Amino acid sequence: MVVDEVSLKFIKENVTVRKDKDKGMWVGLWRLIPLKHQPYDEPRRNGKVPKILTHRLFPQAQYSIWIDGKMELIVDPLLILERYLWRDKHTYAIAQHKHHRSIYEEADANKRRKRYARPLIDLHMKIYYSEGMEPWSLKKNTISDVPEGAIIIREHTALNNLFNCLWFNEVNLFTPRDQLSFGYVVYRLKGLFKFFMFRNCEYYSLFILHPHTREHSSKVEWVKSLSEFKGSGSSMKESRGGFGLWTPYPKNLDSVTLPQVVRTSKAG
Repeated sequence: MVVDEVSLKFIKENVTVRKDKDKGMWVGLWRLIPLKHQPYDEPRRNGKVPKILTHRLFPQAQYSIWIDGKMELIVDPLLILERYLWRDKHTYAIAQHKHHRSIYEEADANKRRKRYARPLIDLHMKIYYSEGMEPWSLKKNTISDVPEGAIIIREHTALNNLFNCLWFNEVNLFTPRDQLSFGYVVYRLKGLFKFFMFRNCEYYSLFILHPHTREHSSKVEWVKSLSEFKGSGSSMKESRGGFGLWTPYPKNLDSVTLPQVVRTSKAG
């Protein structure tokens, strides 16, 4: 269980934390791994370090199963590896998003639900569209361009590790919404990266979902215009991430019109 120092303090104050002979901290079957010296001032980006760069944090692990903190695991992890990797000889498995297949649909939903600054999400998508990333269609070789990132099942092969590093580079450069960049990295690798995307409904045979009451944790989520980042609003700019959003792009992005999005779900 990877935790930041604030969460670790809360856990210690509210539950029994057991220490082993090597000073490892445990809560039940879960070993607590404190994430110290966090690289970003944006909590969303910090959470992507253990999520995407798992192979860097645990270099001796041959396999990993990432699950979000809102998920309660109810099956043997070895059964998950058997079902999603070993049975059909996959090395990387991730769930399909429940509602969206196109990153442009997901970006629209992110803006509606105030997941990040709306003009920065638009800028992120304009860059991808300028780089040739088309909306998902049946012509593509993938089930979807948008994953549900709450569970990632991986064998730590060289290619999977490379993919994770490339994916993290996108999260580091642009918005911290990793679901927007997963499909783009797949697109840029031009079929070299193989993965198994399974149906979202299979979640409920693996986990109990504990939805959290989400509060808007940052003023940046309410930004509607890039002009709001000027003057007194400059403090909303991240100091250690998202630099690709503020670096001049070779093309004129003002002339780029994003694909039209058909909203198919209230849930977004």
